[in-house]
Amino acid sequence: MAWEILLFESKRGEKLVEEFIKEQQPQVKSKIIHDIRLLKQYGNQLGMPHSKMLGNGLYELRIRGKIEIRIFYSFRKNFIYLLHVFKKQAQKTPNKELDIAIQRLNSLTKV
Repeated sequence: MAWEILLFESKRGEKLVEEFIKEQQPQVKSKIIHDIRLLKQYGNQLGMPHSKMLGNGLYELRIRGKIEIRIFYSFRKNFIYLLHVFKKQAQKTPNKELDIAIQRLNSLTKV
């Protein structure tokens, strides 16, 4: 199956995931782009250590390195929606970050 990557866009037209990626240092940005390409290539077959299923149709793309980054995403037909991204600074994913991703995921299902 050919997967297409789509970035979540807010009601105001902001592509927050894209903006986050653009702000990163070149080395970090290249790691993010590499992992997004893996996701596009392998889709729902991509597993650990790159991807992890969180449940309820939500997944996380795990960018490893000095700076740990997580991108929450979801599948809809042959599209992969990148919903939310953040720098992981604690062992456990903060509920605040999960809530943002779930809210954005729910807004997709209403469209």
